[in-house]
Amino acid sequence: MLALVLAAAIFAAPGVAQLSISKPHFPPAESAGGKVIVIGFVGGFVSQDDAKHPEVQFAAYLRDRYPLIEAVVFGNHHGREALHEVVQLLDSDGDGVLTPNEKRESTIIIYGHSWGAAETVTFAHALGQMGILVALTIQIDTIAKPGSRGAIIPANVASAINFYQTRGPLHGLPEIVAADPKQTTILGNILMTYEDGPIDCANYSWYARVFNRPHHEIENDFRVWDRAASLIDSNLSETTLRVQTPSPSGSLMFGYLRRGFQGQIVASDQGAVGSEQ
Repeated sequence: MLALVLAAAIFAAPGVAQLSISKPHFPPAESAGGKVIVIGFVGGFVSQDDAKHPEVQFAAYLRDRYPLIEAVVFGNHHGREALHEVVQLLDSDGDGVLTPNEKRESTIIIYGHSWGAAETVTFAHALGQMGILVALTIQIDTIAKPGSRGAIIPANVASAINFYQTRGPLHGLPEIVAADPKQTTILGNILMTYEDGPIDCANYSWYARVFNRPHHEIENDFRVWDRAASLIDSNLSETTLRVQTPSPSGSLMFGYLRRGFQGQIVASDQGAVGSEQ
């Protein structure tokens, strides 16, 4: 019974950063004509359309902020469907074959939570085998799946960041490393904690909150999504059409999370992730 409860509870959670990271420098997106594709993966057995999960809301937020990009969310067991989607989006002439130019003229970003974070790395590997570059991967409390390589970031990824917490029966992978440090920059392994500032998880069932709360707190933490949005902003060139919208913590799309400690964060205008030392 506990195993079933924990399996159903594999969703998400973010907290207070304990590791400092330097401000990254990203190469700009190719051009106004280059494609920007953002793929998100939800955790556990969550539906890709379940709007009470921040991964789904974050994709909607990005589509609102960048009207011309493609931002799509998938279940963590739907990697093949996600790969098919990316190939279709890159195949400009529709001939079913990706040319070097079609692969090169794109900016691809991947994010995910829990099993979805593990799928983020697996998906990046799959793209790498096809010769497709990934600008950025964002992992939130990675829970390994059988056969996954969530700790090793492949060389086709330019930059990667990892958020994790260490409490509860399900807690995230504490470290990611680059398969080739000359090709991939690890932006940080960020420890999030909630003992002194719990995050409201009312968008989850009672058993998820009771048995696995920290794993859901990190998914619900505005500070993680604000940092993710900032990294994406930094990774896109000035030629990418951008609408002036607030950060996720100030967006109405995330209003259902604005309770308790989250409200205090918004009120104090802490847009960055936690207190970095």
